Amino acid sequence: MSRTTISRTALRISSRGSIRTPMRAIETPCRNLTLRSATTPQCLFQVTRNFSVSSQFGKKAGKANKAHARSDSSPPVSNPEGSTPTDEAYDVSGLESQILKAMEKLTHDLSQLRGGGKLNPEIVESLKVQLGTAGQGKESIKLGDIAQVVPRGRMLNVICGEEAHIKPITTAIAASPHSLTPLAPEQSNPLTIQVPLPPPTGESRQAAVDAAVKASEKADKWIQTARQEHNKRLRKYELNREVLPDDLQKAKKRMEDVVKKGHTEVKRIADGAKRVLESQ
Repeated sequence: MSRTTISRTALRISSRGSIRTPMRAIETPCRNLTLRSATTPQCLFQVTRNFSVSSQFGKKAGKANKAHARSDSSPPVSNPEGSTPTDEAYDVSGLESQILKAMEKLTHDLSQLRGGGKLNPEIVESLKVQLGTAGQGKESIKLGDIAQVVPRGRMLNVICGEEAHIKPITTAIAASPHSLTPLAPEQSNPLTIQVPLPPPTGESRQAAVDAAVKASEKADKWIQTARQEHNKRLRKYELNREVLPDDLQKAKKRMEDVVKKGHTEVKRIADGAKRVLESQ
């Protein structure tokens, strides 16, 4: 009984001693690790490594990365360091700007046409009026700067700002190429010149339609000139071998699509104007 008790007691003491020794061995490295972490910030090294080694460059251009992919099969994305020849080949903003100017000019030219007895007030407002006398010197000024043109059905009311402007304004309207005959102001409205519009004729309608066709042809030529200038740029990239053939082919297709849309829009505007002129 005593031997068994002593051996068990000795076993407990030896086991406790064996546990304490490893604990001391572990505590010492912990202190050293604490001191090293205080002097050498290992967290900064880990953050830098995460930024410098990224796995996203190894991913394929899937749905999430397709917009950022740079390959021969997709147009280039914006480059923060400056545009490349490939970026410039795909850029059609200059071509679109020229087409937009052509449409604006076409719309303005069509608005000046008169086919069925209606006259755009801007036509009268753009007439030149000679103010002053020969001795004091004459001044040429736009009618719209000294009077207001208000349409009233088949009549235009030209409201003058001063009584002295009535005679020169009347002379300018009568001398215009629009076959207008201004009337003398009434006593009730001494500053208003009434201008009756001539009745529409078949010749006037046809002349307006012909003018609309010429205006649309002019717009189409403007678009073709813009296309030629853009195509010269693409040809230059091709001769200098600055852009890959696949990218050049896609850039040319984009150019043709923009030009086709421009011609379609010109035709739509011109056809609408011709229908209005023929129905007046």
